[in-house]
Amino acid sequence: MNADGRRTEDALELLSAPAEWDLPPERHLHHKDVLMQQIDQDLGHAPVPAAGQAAGPAPRRRLTRPTVLVPLASAALAAALAAVTLTGTGGSHGPAPTDRAATGSARAQNASVTLNRIAVAAMASDVTPVREDQFVYVRSLAVSNKGTFEGPVELGAPHTVETWTSQDPRPLKTTGWMRESGKDAVMPDETIPIESTEAVPAGVDHPTYAWLSSLPTDPDALLTRLRHDVRVFDGESREQAVFSLIGDLLSQTLMPPRNTAALYKAAARIPGVKEIPDAVDVAGRHGIAITREDPSSATRDEWIFDKHSLAFLGARGFITHDKQKGITSDTLMGSTAVLERAVVDEHGEGAATGAES
Repeated sequence: MNADGRRTEDALELLSAPAEWDLPPERHLHHKDVLMQQIDQDLGHAPVPAAGQAAGPAPRRRLTRPTVLVPLASAALAAALAAVTLTGTGGSHGPAPTDRAATGSARAQNASVTLNRIAVAAMASDVTPVREDQFVYVRSLAVSNKGTFEGPVELGAPHTVETWTSQDPRPLKTTGWMRESGKDAVMPDETIPIESTEAVPAGVDHPTYAWLSSLPTDPDALLTRLRHDVRVFDGESREQAVFSLIGDLLSQTLMPPRNTAALYKAAARIPGVKEIPDAVDVAGRHGIAITREDPSSATRDEWIFDKHSLAFLGARGFITHDKQKGITSDTLMGSTAVLERAVVDEHGEGAATGAES
């Protein structure tokens, strides 16, 4: 059997196996895209997940050679990118190298100041502790790529994604539940389990309130811990993997304010983190963005915060370049906007106690 056939057989086996969804939804959708693209390339079509299952696990790598993504046709995105690429002395050729270096240094300094401001704001928040028999409920608006491997790049319609993360500290094969609704949702209005073939203990892949509470609150100690625990995908730097992990924890969990603040302070210590003065999430809300570009995987992650309250609004992911597809500048590959967080007693519940918006 040739290499393409073996990859296809392995991919189909993954799709038919119990779903392994030990990543937050926005990162899982990204990796699912990679898997579907490979199947598209080898077979010329995209198989459908078995009824009642979440999509199968993605390859253990980030997308290092993007092929089916398109830019978001949005004036807001253009303005945000202009803030990144055109700052300087101006002119048709952009700023001189020394100006670009100075601008990058200023954005990095601004990011550190802003992240520490966000940490202070987080300390003032009020979060209800979550019991081990409860679930953390998150309702988000999401958009992701639905294009095929060979076809044009196409972003799907914004749709609702709801997740219920179990707080049971024991190793679990079902760590939560998920439901999507709206146009371009996967298995719309079906509440499906988030499963793994192996039991997953509390940790980075099963982040319970109790586990998050146990993490160091000293930023340097926390960064050391996350660098040790994070899963690094092929083609991705460890620093980017940690930055992405922090973003996942901030968007998909609830934790004590002191731990939230520590995550922001830890993020400020990651090399390459910068600030964008204006960005917009998929819900159309403008805010300040904290971003990091990873040259090794040709990706850029972005977190968006309210300019006044400094509350976390959402996240965006970009491909920065792909020679084969002629991508030479930032191309949106997915975006989420967090609309509601809550503590609930049963999965499937939308009403909440101790909710945070």
